[in-house]
Amino acid sequence: MPFVYDSNGAIVTQDVGGQKLPVFKHADGKEAPFDADSTLGTISRLNGEAKNHRERAEKAEGSLKAYEGITDPAAAIKALSVVANLDAKKLVDAGEVDKVKAEAIKSVQAQFEPVVQERDKLKGELYAEKIGGSFARSKFIADKVAIPADMVQAAFGRHFGIEGGKIVAKDANGNQLFSRTRHGEPADFDEALELLVDAYPHKASILKGSGASGGGASGGGGNGGGKQTITRAQFGALTPAEQRAKATDPKVEIVD
Repeated sequence: MPFVYDSNGAIVTQDVGGQKLPVFKHADGKEAPFDADSTLGTISRLNGEAKNHRERAEKAEGSLKAYEGITDPAAAIKALSVVANLDAKKLVDAGEVDKVKAEAIKSVQAQFEPVVQERDKLKGELYAEKIGGSFARSKFIADKVAIPADMVQAAFGRHFGIEGGKIVAKDANGNQLFSRTRHGEPADFDEALELLVDAYPHKASILKGSGASGGGASGGGGNGGGKQTITRAQFGALTPAEQRAKATDPKVEIVD
């Protein structure tokens, strides 16, 4: 493995949560601490999941043997429906059966429509709380980003969703973002946001001076080099359109 070594030939370590973890260099040149215990645990979990998938596949294959010889499933289903209607003719005409079925479906839909609407409302509130709250409470935004949290959410919120009650982040291609430290585990919110911002072509225009590299970032304070400096209070007083223009202008620096 391409671990990082110091000038004495010893592996470089980094303190993470009270643990000294060796630093691993990825193929893209990024360096991150390597949590071996977490990685081994993930491998064990994935092996267990693979076993469960195999067992379910074998069970499904066994169940399908009962349907051997049926080459046209659609025709078989239609035949079963015809038979059901023929049996029902003992009570009412087959046409009336279809009418009764349609009325029953309509009644059930009317009964559960409010439940569906309430479910969708709760899902929206859950998203607003978990995703919106995570942007509002983000330490990465507070420490590194020069624009307000709501603007960061407007720019990167589409990359975050909720799956199984947990926040999941995906890149522009729809691939889930994984932690560089806890290998095999999903990146937590701040780590995922940092990865997304790092891949943003104009990141220098939204990061604070200490986090920007190039892109017109100027040394020293004031308005040297033609750079405009505005405070967060001044930024908050602008219209949304003016905020977007300032936030993406590399000659504008937003300070506390």
